[in-house]
Amino acid sequence: MQVRILRLDVLPFLGALAALGAVALLCDGLLHLLQLGWIGRYLGIPGTLLILVSLGYSLRKRGLIHHGNPSTLLRLHERLAWVGSLLVLVHAGIHFNALLAWLAIGAMLINVISGLTGKYLLKRARQRLAGAREQLRVDGVASDSADAQLHSDSLTLDLVKQWRIVHFPIAFAFGVLALAHILSIFVFWSWR
Repeated sequence: MQVRILRLDVLPFLGALAALGAVALLCDGLLHLLQLGWIGRYLGIPGTLLILVSLGYSLRKRGLIHHGNPSTLLRLHERLAWVGSLLVLVHAGIHFNALLAWLAIGAMLINVISGLTGKYLLKRARQRLAGAREQLRVDGVASDSADAQLHSDSLTLDLVKQWRIVHFPIAFAFGVLALAHILSIFVFWSWR
């Protein structure tokens, strides 16, 4: 069972994080190798726009918009946020000259980790509840009795669904830091 958890939950989580870091380093290195490092300076703009577009899922989830299939928007949210984060990481590169920018990058990475953690925890909790429900059905337990036996598992699933309570403030902190970084760019940019 532990090997299965490692294979189905932990490794995909770590793989998604490692892929993000590796692709960012590869892209940044390639740009510098081709003497196109200046392009990275501007990748923060499309990266930020992709992250903003990915918020469509959150707006739909909170009822602020009413169009779009929630599961499709969730997949789009995950992909756009990953690509947007990748572009922002390439934008950040390996330059250590701006504390505010690095705080925003740190908040973004914590937000990505939070999102991936929630995704895999929620998937695992749903699978466990569905598996337990199926096993009770196979054992011939009546539906009402199965619901009673699975009550604590259902409460656990409801609790895991609340991870968004943690994810939202992290995303908000990232948004504030990113906005402060963007505004500081406009204030201190040499407008030649």
